[in-house]
Amino acid sequence: MRAQGTGSVYFGFFLASLAAIIWAGNFIIARGVYKQIGPVSLAFYRWVVATIVLFPFAIRKFRMELRAVLRSWQYIFWTSLTGISLFNTFVYIAGRYTSAINLALIGTTSSPVMAIILARIFLKEKIGWKKLIGLTICIVGVLFLLSKGKLTNLVALSFSYGDAWMLLAAFCFAVYNTLVRKKPASISPLTFLFASFLIGTILLIPFFAWESANTDIRWHLPLVASVLYLGIGASVIAFLIWNKAIAVLGAGRTALFGNLIPVFSSFEAVIILKEKFTWVHVTSMIIVFSGLLIANLKTANQTPAG
Repeated sequence: MRAQGTGSVYFGFFLASLAAIIWAGNFIIARGVYKQIGPVSLAFYRWVVATIVLFPFAIRKFRMELRAVLRSWQYIFWTSLTGISLFNTFVYIAGRYTSAINLALIGTTSSPVMAIILARIFLKEKIGWKKLIGLTICIVGVLFLLSKGKLTNLVALSFSYGDAWMLLAAFCFAVYNTLVRKKPASISPLTFLFASFLIGTILLIPFFAWESANTDIRWHLPLVASVLYLGIGASVIAFLIWNKAIAVLGAGRTALFGNLIPVFSSFEAVIILKEKFTWVHVTSMIIVFSGLLIANLKTANQTPAG
C-alpha cells in the first residue's frame, strides 16, 4: 500500500516536471520565430488552435454552464484579456528584443511577486513574515537580472526594451492570477478555460487583422510545428497534466515545480538557440529560487506563466 502511494507521488512529480518542460518551450519559440511571424499573429494562431482542440472536450459542459458564463461575462472578459490576449502577446513582443533566458527568468519570477502584492491590495490577503522575506529576496533577484549585475544600471534604471515588455507581460499574468482566485463556483475549470481561450482569441482579431495587413508570413514546416506546439502542447496538454499533478500532489507542492520553467528554458535556449548562460543568470536564478522557496514554505497557489 505504501509502495503504491510512493509511486503516485513520483508520477505526480513526473507530470508536474513535464508540464514545466512544455511551458518552458513557449519562451524558446517566442525568441526562435520572431523573424518569421508577428507577435500578435503568433498569439492569435496559438489560441485558435487551442480553442479548436479543446472544443470537442469542453462544448457539452460549456453549453450546460452558458448561463453562468453570461452572468459573469465581465469577469470572463478581464481574465481573457489579461491571461490570454495580452500576456502571451507581450511575451512574443519581448521575444523580438531580449533572450529566451531573460524571458523565462523575468516572466516566471516577477509575476508571482506581483501576484502576492496584488492579492494583498485587492483580496486583502495577509503577507506573513516568511512570504515578506521571500518577496524581498525575489525582488532583489529580479533587479539583479534586469541590471545585468551592475549597480550603475540599476540606479539609472537601464535595462533592455525586451525586458520592459516582459515585465509588462508578467504584470498582466499577475492580474490574471489574482482574478482566477475569484472564479465563480458555478463555472467549472474546463468551461472557464474554453471560454477564456475563445474570448481571448476574439479580442485579438482587430490587432491580428492590422498586423496581417502590414506583414507577411512565410509558412513552413518548423513554423507550423511551433504554432501547433503552442496551441496543443503549451495551451491544452500542459494544463491538463498540471491539473492531474495537482490532484496527486496538492496545489502547494505542485506550484513549486513552476520554478523549474526558467531552468528548463535556460537549458533549451543554450542547446537550441545557442544563447549564452552567464553568471548573472545563474546568480539571479539562485537568489529568486531562494526567495520563492521561503515565500512558499507553507502554501503556494500560483500558476506558472506559460
